[in-house]
Amino acid sequence: MNKRTSVDGKTAEEENFAALFAESLAQIDIVEGAVVKGTIIGIENDMALIDVGLKSEGRVQLKEFAQPGQKSDVKVGDSVEVYVERLENMNGEAVLSREKARHEEGWTQLEKAFNENARVGGYIYNRVKGGFTVNVNGVTAFLPGSQVDVRPVRDITPLMSAQHEFYILKMDRHRGNIVVSRRAVLEESRAEARSELISNLKEGQVLEGVVKNITDYGAFVDLGGVDGLLHVTDIAWRRINHPSEALSIGQNVKVLVIRFNSETHRISLGMKQLEADPWEGVELKYPVDARFTGRVTNITDYGAFVELEPGVEGLVHVTEMSWTKKNVHPGKIVSTSQQVEVMVLDVDSQKRRISLGLKQCRENPWEAFVEQHPAGSEIEGQVKNITEFGLFVGLTGDIDGMVHMSDISWDQAGEEAVKSFKKGDSVKAQVLEVDVEKERISLGIKQLRDDPFSAVLGSVKRGDQVTCTVTAIQEKGIEVSVNDAIGFIRKSEISRDRADQRTDRFAVGEKVDAKVAAIDRPARRVVLSVKALEVEEERRAMKEYGSSDSGASLGEILGAAINQANKDKEEGEEPTQDGEASNAAAEEASSEPDAEDSTDDNVQADAEGGKDGA
Repeated sequence: MNKRTSVDGKTAEEENFAALFAESLAQIDIVEGAVVKGTIIGIENDMALIDVGLKSEGRVQLKEFAQPGQKSDVKVGDSVEVYVERLENMNGEAVLSREKARHEEGWTQLEKAFNENARVGGYIYNRVKGGFTVNVNGVTAFLPGSQVDVRPVRDITPLMSAQHEFYILKMDRHRGNIVVSRRAVLEESRAEARSELISNLKEGQVLEGVVKNITDYGAFVDLGGVDGLLHVTDIAWRRINHPSEALSIGQNVKVLVIRFNSETHRISLGMKQLEADPWEGVELKYPVDARFTGRVTNITDYGAFVELEPGVEGLVHVTEMSWTKKNVHPGKIVSTSQQVEVMVLDVDSQKRRISLGLKQCRENPWEAFVEQHPAGSEIEGQVKNITEFGLFVGLTGDIDGMVHMSDISWDQAGEEAVKSFKKGDSVKAQVLEVDVEKERISLGIKQLRDDPFSAVLGSVKRGDQVTCTVTAIQEKGIEVSVNDAIGFIRKSEISRDRADQRTDRFAVGEKVDAKVAAIDRPARRVVLSVKALEVEEERRAMKEYGSSDSGASLGEILGAAINQANKDKEEGEEPTQDGEASNAAAEEASSEPDAEDSTDDNVQADAEGGKDGA
């Protein structure tokens, strides 16, 4: 029997088969890009043969059914979902993918979670620019750096590869973009835990928390939904320069609620408050004048802090660090962590202050000096400094003594005497006074020889007649030398006669007779008066030669007195007492009965004023 042939050359059987096949495909709602269920009908090597109801089966690698790093556990007869990439390839087989099916399934679930504002699970597995990549239900999502935590996280390593919950902020399936946030989940959880914790929180409560972040001024502790600040000064009783010295991120700590502000929800925490206060009974443990060994913990411009025990520190002020080094930074005397011996100077437990002394544990060089060199002893040293008020001389024990300007020379003024010294000169001096409390040593150079003025004091006294030598002519008077001492005659005391009261009448080196009017001990000077001598000679002449009824003139009396005085001077004799006594009547009859007293008073007044003119 011959087969019937159609116009296009196909037999009737072929046409019937094609029609039936097309009809069967139309009954199966399978298109490319769809996710369908299939049955594993066989496993060949590393491939699974899957029947999804198409004219031919498809093959899928077994690794697509397993998690990364694990083996597949599928077997024949299992029902699985696969993604139809192509209905038929060149070999007539369906092209299927389990991985793409999982990806499509993930997108579907993520879209549902996004629409319902539900949380999704995932893990952070890589760092990228601006944030991190997250595997969420098999789909790669982007986690911005600002959405990792409620506070900036310096080290995200502990969060990597760990399961977390996220909120989807936005997604675009067409572009394959998903942005998630872990911070939103934390804030929501913290808000719930915060409300519960804050409602039961009170000061004095002891809680357990985890160190979440560390700053220069303290550490933030997560109390379970709410953070509290543990200030660096409340971590321990001992000195802590940085919180990282005692704490680390992730450390479990027990803390005490010190302060709680219910309005701002700020919580201040403390750790040291859970331990015994080392300052209790500190007066008994560290009595005044007792010595202890401690460790230098901190150095400042005004001193150094020494730790006597953990939590108890004392201050060694810069003035208590050295007997001799006064203007030196404490860092040049001690160093951090150095063990030093100190003495307790004062204890104030209320203010938590202990004053310590470092120099008190060493020999006081001032006390040692006064024992070896009492007042009046002679020492030798080098000139270390020259100031406007004296010389500083370096002595044993690294201390200095001072020679005041007035103690340099007997003969010269201080300003002139100091010019003969320079730094580094070796000098000898006498110890005048040692004040241990004020740490001062007074020295004198001129005291090493006798005072020449003391010899003058023994040879002349007020009222003596002396012969002096003119050494200088000044506007207000003349300077003279009296027995190697300095004397001065004021211009008003040069002569009784005002016309002769001129300094230009004298010349340097000229001999002058005068009367000692006063001895100025502070100025170390003899005040003289020629006028007083003339008045005295006039009175003496009146006594010896004058008479109320003799008719002699004053000129004749003075002439006779002068002649007699010159004659006595040539013969080396002084006027006799008898001569004075015999003329007592003449004295009573004199026209100037009170001349002696009044003249002496005027001379003394001029002598006192002469110091200003010299």
